[in-house]
Amino acid sequence: MYKLTGVTKRYTRGKDTVEALRGIDLTIEDGDQLVIQGPTGGGKSTLLQMIGGLDRPSAGSVELDGVDLASISEAKLTRLRAEKIGIIFQSFNLIPTLTAQENVETALVPLGVKPAERRERAAEALRSVGLGERLTHAPSELSGGQQQRVAIARALVKKPKVLLADEPTGNLDEGTRDDIMGLLEGLWHEYGLTFIMVTHDSSIARRAPRLATIKAGQITLTEQGGRRPLSQQYVQQ
Repeated sequence: MYKLTGVTKRYTRGKDTVEALRGIDLTIEDGDQLVIQGPTGGGKSTLLQMIGGLDRPSAGSVELDGVDLASISEAKLTRLRAEKIGIIFQSFNLIPTLTAQENVETALVPLGVKPAERRERAAEALRSVGLGERLTHAPSELSGGQQQRVAIARALVKKPKVLLADEPTGNLDEGTRDDIMGLLEGLWHEYGLTFIMVTHDSSIARRAPRLATIKAGQITLTEQGGRRPLSQQYVQQ
């Protein structure tokens, strides 16, 4: 479970101080799906970075299962991210010189997984997102939708508890967007992930059980209904 208390983030720009987040309080239960939406510059990506441990707040706490990501050492934070949090980015962030399978394997290296097991788990993760026939293809040989599927497989191969997505369909056409969202929602239901996503797309936001609208660093929560995931079997204990 996530518990954010009084999360504030300030940036200094020249002589000015900008408050990207202003005292955010938020609880996210295990297995929740939360979409974060808001205007450009409103703080939505900054909030996702706090939740993912990619940045630290200027004030407040970000607790994941009772561990404050804002106060633990960098080494412990890096390990926690590697074990518990999978992240998908709008720009895919694939390594161009590696194959699809090798890109997915990179998520397992920090966990000390042996090479033979890495290869097997990466291949299985790619099969689970429909790319079983593309293991040896480089990113340049894949479509945008296929590259995003590789990125999803890379996020999931380590069996995280939390899946974060920052505009995961922002670079995709409408048809591919719907395919990727169907895949993500199916994985959320099947594996019991805590799924948190930033999007500017209102048609996607309307599908989520919970919507967090962030504007000028402040948040409004809306309960929109919807089902919880079908299984918790995939989640790390």
